[in-house]
Amino acid sequence: MAFALLRRRHRATGREATPLPPGSGALECLVLDPVRLPMHRAEVSVRDADGREVVRGQTDPNGRFATTVRPGSYGLAITSEGYQPVRRDCEATDGAHTTVEPVAMDLAPQPALPEPGVWRIDPDHSAVRFVARHIGLAAVHGRFNQFEGTMVIGKTMEESRVEVAINTASIDTNVRQRDDHLRSAEFLDVAAYPYMHFVSDRFVHRGGSRWSIQGALNLHGVSRSIALDTRYLGLGTGIGGETRAACSAVAELHREDFTLDWRTMLSRGIAVVGATIRVELDIQAVPQD
Repeated sequence: MAFALLRRRHRATGREATPLPPGSGALECLVLDPVRLPMHRAEVSVRDADGREVVRGQTDPNGRFATTVRPGSYGLAITSEGYQPVRRDCEATDGAHTTVEPVAMDLAPQPALPEPGVWRIDPDHSAVRFVARHIGLAAVHGRFNQFEGTMVIGKTMEESRVEVAINTASIDTNVRQRDDHLRSAEFLDVAAYPYMHFVSDRFVHRGGSRWSIQGALNLHGVSRSIALDTRYLGLGTGIGGETRAACSAVAELHREDFTLDWRTMLSRGIAVVGATIRVELDIQAVPQD
């Protein structure tokens, strides 16, 4: 069982490491990326001989992880998004510092990308959800039940384009009175703005399976630039034998950016949802016939 994370050694001054608690040993490791630079925030799981996790933490900005544990045999599992996991076995000795050989992470194999062409978002196997705060208290979870969209995959993913239209009247928070209020002129005004649109032709690779899809969201008659933090999940085969591409994405919207003034609503006694809304998407797309 872990006692505490160690303070980093004062190497610059040459002082000794922090004394260890009685009956414990220290484990330390350095995690490097493929070009041998320190990796910040790599996940490190320390498990005992029976496979139980006793410590979980992340590497510091210098790529270092350190902890104290009871003497014994341990396994370190090091993981990071977009990299192949690495395992190291080590032994913690009572009263001693054990430094594991530096861990060099290699890039994980990239999942196969969709073939160039037009792909249609399948609404039956996709979801557009949102999470907001109800006047700063409990979270309000909702979704839009009707939407459609297409992705035009270029010769490279960076040359791709996506366009999505969401029916604003299809908002659903599972509370009829609240949904009617959200559809009204005081919020989404679905009579005047029946759709919100997102269009992007900028796909930026962030490493591994992470992409940033940057574009314009038109909502409530206002257009704003947003970025979808996207994770590509790869290709699969549907029940009918069709090829499917999948991804998940999140974005944070601020209501006042789209002239949805929550403070005015509160002053009039209208308590719906808070000022910041987190949008979550789970998308499957199939080649367009």
